[in-house]
Amino acid sequence: MPLASETAVIRCQQVVRSYRMGDADVQAVRGIDLEIERGEFAAITGPSGCGKSTLLHLLGAVDVPTSGHVVVNGRDTAMLNDAEATSFRLRHIGFVFQRFYLMPTLSAAENVELPLAEAGMAKAARRKRAADLLGYVGLGDRRSHRPTQLSGGEQQRVAIARALANDPALLLADEPTGELDAATGERLLELFAQLHRDGTTLVFVTHDAVVANAAERVVRLRDGRVASDTRSGGP
Repeated sequence: MPLASETAVIRCQQVVRSYRMGDADVQAVRGIDLEIERGEFAAITGPSGCGKSTLLHLLGAVDVPTSGHVVVNGRDTAMLNDAEATSFRLRHIGFVFQRFYLMPTLSAAENVELPLAEAGMAKAARRKRAADLLGYVGLGDRRSHRPTQLSGGEQQRVAIARALANDPALLLADEPTGELDAATGERLLELFAQLHRDGTTLVFVTHDAVVANAAERVVRLRDGRVASDTRSGGP
Protein backbone atom coordinates (compact mmCIF):
# COMPACT_ATOMS: atom_id res chain seq x y z
CA MET A 1 0.00 0.00 0.00
CA PRO A 2 1.22 3.56 -0.59
CA LEU A 3 2.48 5.72 2.22
CA ALA A 4 -0.31 7.12 4.40
CA SER A 5 -0.75 8.91 7.67
CA GLU A 6 1.11 7.20 10.50
CA THR A 7 -1.63 8.27 12.92
CA ALA A 8 -4.50 6.67 10.98
CA VAL A 9 -6.40 4.01 12.92
CA ILE A 10 -8.24 3.00 9.72
CA ARG A 11 -6.86 2.93 6.18
CA CYS A 12 -9.01 1.69 3.33
CA GLN A 13 -7.53 1.46 -0.17
CA GLN A 14 -9.76 0.69 -3.15
CA VAL A 15 -11.99 -1.51 -1.02
CA VAL A 16 -14.54 -3.60 -2.88
CA ARG A 17 -17.02 -6.01 -1.31
CA SER A 18 -19.21 -8.03 -3.64
CA TYR A 19 -21.70 -10.82 -3.00
CA ARG A 20 -22.96 -13.56 -5.25
CA MET A 21 -26.73 -13.40 -5.72
CA GLY A 22 -27.97 -16.03 -8.14
CA ASP A 23 -26.03 -15.60 -11.35
CA ALA A 24 -24.96 -12.04 -10.60
CA ASP A 25 -22.26 -10.36 -8.51
CA VAL A 26 -23.65 -7.47 -6.49
CA GLN A 27 -21.16 -4.86 -5.28
CA ALA A 28 -22.14 -3.41 -1.90
CA VAL A 29 -18.90 -1.41 -1.61
CA ARG A 30 -17.22 -0.13 -4.77
CA GLY A 31 -13.65 1.09 -4.51
CA ILE A 32 -13.66 3.06 -1.26
CA ASP A 33 -10.57 5.00 -0.16
CA LEU A 34 -10.81 6.25 3.42
CA GLU A 35 -8.60 7.14 6.37
CA ILE A 36 -9.74 7.76 9.95
CA GLU A 37 -7.20 9.45 12.20
CA ARG A 38 -6.57 8.49 15.80
CA GLY A 39 -8.98 10.40 18.06
CA GLU A 40 -11.30 11.35 15.22
CA PHE A 41 -15.12 11.28 15.47
CA ALA A 42 -16.63 10.33 12.09
CA ALA A 43 -20.15 9.48 10.97
CA ILE A 44 -20.82 7.34 7.92
CA THR A 45 -24.22 8.12 6.49
CA GLY A 46 -26.30 7.75 3.35
CA PRO A 47 -29.55 6.19 2.10
CA SER A 48 -30.59 2.59 2.79
CA GLY A 49 -28.63 0.14 0.66
CA CYS A 50 -25.70 2.50 0.06
CA GLY A 51 -23.16 0.17 1.72
CA LYS A 52 -22.96 1.67 5.25
CA SER A 53 -23.40 -1.58 7.18
CA THR A 54 -21.13 -3.51 4.82
CA LEU A 55 -18.41 -0.91 5.32
CA LEU A 56 -18.86 -1.03 9.11
CA HIS A 57 -18.41 -4.82 9.07
CA LEU A 58 -15.23 -4.38 7.04
CA LEU A 59 -13.87 -1.74 9.43
CA GLY A 60 -14.70 -4.00 12.39
CA ALA A 61 -12.85 -7.03 10.95
CA VAL A 62 -16.15 -8.92 10.91
CA ASP A 63 -15.84 -9.24 7.13
CA VAL A 64 -12.98 -8.92 4.64
CA PRO A 65 -12.97 -7.14 1.27
CA THR A 66 -13.29 -8.95 -2.03
CA SER A 67 -10.41 -6.76 -3.20
CA GLY A 68 -8.44 -3.86 -1.82
CA HIS A 69 -7.11 -3.40 1.71
CA VAL A 70 -8.63 -2.57 5.09
CA VAL A 71 -5.91 -1.81 7.66
CA VAL A 72 -7.08 -1.29 11.25
CA ASN A 73 -4.58 -0.29 13.92
CA GLY A 74 -1.76 -1.42 11.67
CA ARG A 75 -3.20 -4.83 10.72
CA ASP A 76 -4.49 -5.80 7.29
CA THR A 77 -7.71 -7.57 8.28
CA ALA A 78 -7.68 -9.87 5.23
CA MET A 79 -4.46 -11.43 6.56
CA LEU A 80 -6.12 -12.62 9.79
CA ASN A 81 -7.50 -16.14 10.12
CA ASP A 82 -10.77 -16.65 12.01
CA ALA A 83 -9.12 -17.10 15.42
CA GLU A 84 -6.82 -14.11 14.89
CA ALA A 85 -9.73 -11.94 13.75
CA THR A 86 -11.73 -12.86 16.85
CA SER A 87 -8.79 -12.00 19.11
CA PHE A 88 -8.12 -8.78 17.18
CA ARG A 89 -11.73 -7.60 17.56
CA LEU A 90 -11.70 -8.42 21.26
CA ARG A 91 -8.56 -6.42 21.96
CA HIS A 92 -8.68 -3.56 19.48
CA ILE A 93 -12.29 -2.83 18.46
CA GLY A 94 -15.35 -1.95 20.54
CA PHE A 95 -18.84 -2.37 19.07
CA VAL A 96 -22.06 -0.57 20.06
CA PHE A 97 -25.25 -1.80 18.42
CA GLN A 98 -28.74 -0.39 18.01
CA ARG A 99 -30.32 -3.17 20.09
CA PHE A 100 -27.73 -3.29 22.92
CA TYR A 101 -27.26 -7.12 22.92
CA LEU A 102 -26.77 -7.36 26.68
CA MET A 103 -26.96 -10.74 28.41
CA PRO A 104 -30.34 -10.62 30.21
CA THR A 105 -29.34 -12.93 33.07
CA LEU A 106 -26.27 -10.87 33.99
CA SER A 107 -26.00 -7.62 35.91
CA ALA A 108 -24.71 -4.45 34.28
CA ALA A 109 -21.29 -5.03 35.85
CA GLU A 110 -21.20 -8.67 34.74
CA ASN A 111 -22.05 -7.65 31.18
CA VAL A 112 -19.14 -5.21 31.17
CA GLU A 113 -16.85 -7.87 32.62
CA LEU A 114 -17.54 -10.37 29.81
CA PRO A 115 -14.92 -9.13 27.31
CA LEU A 116 -12.44 -8.65 30.16
CA ALA A 117 -12.87 -12.28 31.18
CA GLU A 118 -12.46 -13.37 27.56
CA ALA A 119 -9.23 -11.37 27.42
CA GLY A 120 -7.95 -13.22 30.51
CA MET A 121 -8.05 -10.38 33.04
CA ALA A 122 -8.04 -11.48 36.68
CA LYS A 123 -11.38 -11.36 38.50
CA ALA A 124 -10.52 -8.58 40.94
CA ALA A 125 -9.04 -6.41 38.19
CA ARG A 126 -12.02 -6.84 35.89
CA ARG A 127 -14.47 -6.02 38.69
CA LYS A 128 -12.63 -2.76 39.31
CA ARG A 129 -12.45 -1.98 35.58
CA ALA A 130 -16.20 -2.64 35.17
CA ALA A 131 -17.02 -0.44 38.17
CA ASP A 132 -14.81 2.36 36.82
CA LEU A 133 -16.40 2.18 33.36
CA LEU A 134 -19.95 2.15 34.70
CA GLY A 135 -19.06 5.19 36.78
CA TYR A 136 -17.66 6.86 33.67
CA VAL A 137 -20.94 6.39 31.74
CA GLY A 138 -22.98 7.59 34.73
CA LEU A 139 -24.25 4.23 36.00
CA GLY A 140 -22.11 3.69 39.07
CA ASP A 141 -25.22 3.17 41.18
CA ARG A 142 -26.82 0.71 38.72
CA ARG A 143 -24.07 -1.86 38.37
CA SER A 144 -26.03 -4.67 40.08
CA HIS A 145 -29.16 -4.13 37.97
CA ARG A 146 -30.05 -6.52 35.18
CA PRO A 147 -30.95 -5.18 31.72
CA THR A 148 -34.71 -5.56 32.33
CA GLN A 149 -34.36 -3.21 35.31
CA LEU A 150 -32.73 -0.51 33.18
CA SER A 151 -34.17 2.00 30.71
CA GLY A 152 -33.19 1.87 27.06
CA GLY A 153 -30.73 4.71 27.51
CA GLU A 154 -29.18 3.00 30.53
CA GLN A 155 -28.85 -0.26 28.62
CA GLN A 156 -27.06 1.53 25.81
CA ARG A 157 -24.70 3.12 28.35
CA VAL A 158 -23.90 -0.36 29.69
CA ALA A 159 -23.25 -1.46 26.10
CA ILE A 160 -20.86 1.47 25.66
CA ALA A 161 -19.04 0.60 28.88
CA ARG A 162 -18.73 -3.01 27.66
CA ALA A 163 -17.39 -1.80 24.29
CA LEU A 164 -14.72 0.23 26.11
CA ALA A 165 -13.73 -2.60 28.44
CA ASN A 166 -10.49 -3.62 26.72
CA ASP A 167 -9.49 -0.02 25.90
CA PRO A 168 -9.98 -0.46 22.14
CA ALA A 169 -8.18 1.59 19.52
CA LEU A 170 -11.50 2.06 17.73
CA LEU A 171 -15.15 2.30 18.82
CA LEU A 172 -17.70 1.44 16.11
CA ALA A 173 -21.40 2.17 16.52
CA ASP A 174 -24.26 0.99 14.32
CA GLU A 175 -27.32 3.28 14.65
CA PRO A 176 -26.56 3.70 18.40
CA THR A 177 -29.60 5.89 19.10
CA GLY A 178 -32.02 4.04 16.84
CA GLU A 179 -33.94 2.37 19.69
CA LEU A 180 -34.07 5.50 21.87
CA ASP A 181 -36.42 8.45 22.11
CA ALA A 182 -35.10 11.86 21.04
CA ALA A 183 -34.30 13.16 24.54
CA THR A 184 -32.47 9.97 25.56
CA GLY A 185 -30.63 9.92 22.24
CA GLU A 186 -29.46 13.48 22.81
CA ARG A 187 -28.06 12.58 26.24
CA LEU A 188 -26.28 9.61 24.68
CA LEU A 189 -24.72 11.86 22.06
CA GLU A 190 -23.36 14.00 24.90
CA LEU A 191 -21.64 10.88 26.24
CA PHE A 192 -20.14 10.14 22.82
CA ALA A 193 -18.93 13.74 22.65
CA GLN A 194 -17.21 13.22 26.01
CA LEU A 195 -15.59 10.02 24.72
CA HIS A 196 -14.30 12.00 21.76
CA ARG A 197 -12.90 14.73 24.00
CA ASP A 198 -11.16 12.02 26.02
CA GLY A 199 -9.42 10.77 22.88
CA THR A 200 -11.52 7.80 21.76
CA THR A 201 -11.64 7.16 18.01
CA LEU A 202 -15.32 6.93 17.06
CA VAL A 203 -16.97 5.82 13.83
CA PHE A 204 -20.76 5.77 13.59
CA VAL A 205 -23.03 4.40 10.92
CA THR A 206 -26.30 6.31 10.93
CA HIS A 207 -29.12 7.56 8.73
CA ASP A 208 -30.05 10.20 11.34
CA ALA A 209 -28.88 13.72 10.46
CA VAL A 210 -28.89 14.74 14.15
CA VAL A 211 -26.50 11.91 15.01
CA ALA A 212 -24.32 12.62 11.98
CA ASN A 213 -24.06 16.30 12.86
CA ALA A 214 -22.76 15.40 16.33
CA ALA A 215 -19.59 14.11 14.65
CA GLU A 216 -16.71 16.30 13.49
CA ARG A 217 -16.59 14.56 10.12
CA VAL A 218 -19.36 13.17 7.92
CA VAL A 219 -18.65 10.61 5.20
CA ARG A 220 -21.66 10.18 2.91
CA LEU A 221 -21.98 7.04 0.82
CA ARG A 222 -24.05 6.53 -2.30
CA ASP A 223 -24.20 3.34 -4.33
CA GLY A 224 -21.25 1.87 -2.45
CA ARG A 225 -18.94 4.82 -3.04
CA VAL A 226 -17.90 7.89 -1.05
CA ALA A 227 -20.12 10.69 -2.36
CA SER A 228 -18.75 13.36 0.00
CA ASP A 229 -16.39 13.68 2.95
CA THR A 230 -16.83 16.88 4.94
CA ARG A 231 -16.10 18.43 8.30
CA SER A 232 -19.20 19.34 10.30
CA GLY A 233 -19.94 21.39 13.37
CA GLY A 234 -19.48 18.51 15.81
CA PRO A 235 -17.34 18.55 18.97
